Amino acid sequence: MTLETIIKDRIREQGPISVSDYMQLCLSHPQFGYYIKQDPFGTRGDFITAPEICQIFGELIGIWCADLWIQSGGGPASLVELGPGRGTLMQDALRATRNIPEFHNHLTVQMIETSPVLQTAQFYTLQNAHDRIEWEETIDHLPEEPCLIIANEFFDALPIRQYVQTAEGMKERCIGIDRESNQLCFELKQQGLSLARSDSDIPVGTIIESSQASKEILGRLCDHIAEFGGAILTIDYGYLGQAHQDTLQAVKNHAFHHVLKDPGNADLTAHVDFATLREVAESHGCAVHGPVDQGAFLVRLGAEARIGALLQDASEEEGAELIEGAKRLIDPNQMGSLFKVLGITADHSLTPAGFHADPLERAE
Repeated sequence: MTLETIIKDRIREQGPISVSDYMQLCLSHPQFGYYIKQDPFGTRGDFITAPEICQIFGELIGIWCADLWIQSGGGPASLVELGPGRGTLMQDALRATRNIPEFHNHLTVQMIETSPVLQTAQFYTLQNAHDRIEWEETIDHLPEEPCLIIANEFFDALPIRQYVQTAEGMKERCIGIDRESNQLCFELKQQGLSLARSDSDIPVGTIIESSQASKEILGRLCDHIAEFGGAILTIDYGYLGQAHQDTLQAVKNHAFHHVLKDPGNADLTAHVDFATLREVAESHGCAVHGPVDQGAFLVRLGAEARIGALLQDASEEEGAELIEGAKRLIDPNQMGSLFKVLGITADHSLTPAGFHADPLERAE
């Protein structure tokens, strides 16, 4: 039995499935889901994320959290990470903040992770990093206290639905089975979607994406910090406004892969709609900051000074690796402008670090 067989059997029984259902099955099937059965990160996996590229990423995010905790008056708080990978970001964040007075003494760490494989990897990474680390599979049990919530490359993996404008109106893009090849294929549901946009002329072929899961999860996180205090920091690749194009993609062995081939054995993601995330946060009574480009955000947090300090004790080889990693994170031609950073706070009077434009940026 394979996941592809399971998907095909479901389609034969129930008809074409949505892109959202397909993503959910591919990534989270309890037996064959991509994130359930393997460690996809690093050079031996299918892709590499910012914390694995250079240690300053997690260190600066840790400093960001500690700074916000200080601005908020200190006291008991939880540091929460959604989809924490191998635990590298949290390890770096905790190491960078261990000398900040009283921060760790007041801190509980909560890792939100559905994958047993990754939970084990995180445990070994973090076993000596902090005295109070808990694991949960969902956000259902967030501590009833201020939470500093980190979501790095989390929302891009949440399921989306896709709609296509045709000459007959808007229809949903779904996954069916090609009769001749017996392979999975995209097709349009006959019953389309009626959009409440009578005044808009959407060109034929336009694809509109929507992630109900992203809206629901962010809404719940915002409700929590609105009630108990705290903040949310989300870093992902995405866009502001309507993308109006297909952003669904698969990656396997560090290369792009056909999204309908080998389901469950490739990572599936879609670009994040930051405008919608902003709207959700504001509708739940929170203050929104950004999004700003990842490169600008890290530079404002002191990336260059941190690299300079690390280079003082680094070998020539280590120094070259640090410089190359930092460049990859910050350079606008690499991850620096592709990835965006959005901050959300319960306290409307605070502007978190990294979201203040300096005078030169304002002048530009």
